[in-house]
Amino acid sequence: MHQTYLITLPGPVGAHAPQPQATVTATGEQELRRLLEEYGPSHPTTPAYPFHQLVSDGVWEVRADQGLGSPGSGVRVLRSSGATGRLAPELRTALRREPALMGRLARVLLDFHFPPSPHADLCEAVGLDLDPAEAADVTGSPGGRERAARRQRDRRMRELVLTAYEFQCAFCGYDGMLGAGTVGLEAAHVRWLSYDGPDEVDNGLGLCSLHHKLFDKGVLGLGEGRRILVSQRFVGRTEASRQHVLALAGRPVIGPQAGVPPVAGRHRQWHVEQVFRGEAREPLTPAYTG
Repeated sequence: MHQTYLITLPGPVGAHAPQPQATVTATGEQELRRLLEEYGPSHPTTPAYPFHQLVSDGVWEVRADQGLGSPGSGVRVLRSSGATGRLAPELRTALRREPALMGRLARVLLDFHFPPSPHADLCEAVGLDLDPAEAADVTGSPGGRERAARRQRDRRMRELVLTAYEFQCAFCGYDGMLGAGTVGLEAAHVRWLSYDGPDEVDNGLGLCSLHHKLFDKGVLGLGEGRRILVSQRFVGRTEASRQHVLALAGRPVIGPQAGVPPVAGRHRQWHVEQVFRGEAREPLTPAYTG
């Protein structure tokens, strides 16, 4: 649910917009639907769902023609009843008192409900420009020590996973170096940290930057027999898209090296159920696989 809260924050964010408000309109529905499809849950949902359900989280209130309270969860009933939504009074008061709080709230939502790879794209999509001072950890701030510890774990996880996959992408084999260091290679969590994914090698994959982002967006996944899945929802018309994405369908994962555990079945299944988008494509015919 908090995944949808970040992308439903209405209007500009900052000191000059302490009381943002959202109205159910056709234009707003289309924009929110697009954001939900791209960044929301893998299962289908409607723009009305977060507008209505966020009330139960205590951060959002809805007022319709009959007064305070949501008239229902359907788009038609919300629109016909003149429903409008805005942040809850306590949160509006806190933002008036401390406008920089919005940036910190957004950072918490990003850190705890999304993997790192889509953060910048998501902020750009919702018009959220996080000030470095707002996004940075402040010594002694709530959660600051926890985030610092998580960064330390991330560094250890990266070293272990990239070593396990012999410093190459498990999907395409990319192994670029710049001097003595890797470039464009990342350690991906299969089950996200924000959803109780452990910092263990059997929850990781060595991936290039492109395939890491596509994996976190649900374009790519892991199937039975350690075969790569490609979502039917992905559309790529160029030869580059065919070679770098579509041709991966059905291919075996590269690695890990002998003696290292592969991705655990429970983590693979979580990704398939919670992140991967729709059904998997059939492998391309030999004419397209090169």
